[in-house]
Amino acid sequence: MPRNLSTLLRWNRRTTLCDPSSLRVEVCPPSLRCAPEGGAWQRLMFWLMAPAPQDAAPPINRLPQVRTEFMATLADIDSEDADQLRQRIRDARSLRELWHTRAELYRVVGVARSQEEAESRVNLLNRHFPTRAPRSQFAPL
Repeated sequence: MPRNLSTLLRWNRRTTLCDPSSLRVEVCPPSLRCAPEGGAWQRLMFWLMAPAPQDAAPPINRLPQVRTEFMATLADIDSEDADQLRQRIRDARSLRELWHTRAELYRVVGVARSQEEAESRVNLLNRHFPTRAPRSQFAPL
């Protein structure tokens, strides 16, 4: 192999990005602690006193709206698995419980439609949950 080509290949290996999946934003489950729905004073005290206020889940009053969106993603799918998932979504008592249904929702939509459609629908739902930037390949594990 010519010397220039081997140098180029070594350089290319070092400068290419790592696995594309490592560049995705990580969607995290909401905290078990909910931000208060009350007045400004309650919210202020919560954000001042909470040990990690940025990790708090959104107020529980958002649950019905998010639940409706989860149900809408299954509206055009008629199967026993979809019916069981709908029941699980109806029974969810928190955004965290809904977060845990995303994998099953992906599977049900993927089987009924396509993997691409499943990914698209789950990505729309991910906006309701906190995200974290991908880890740097240089950061320790």
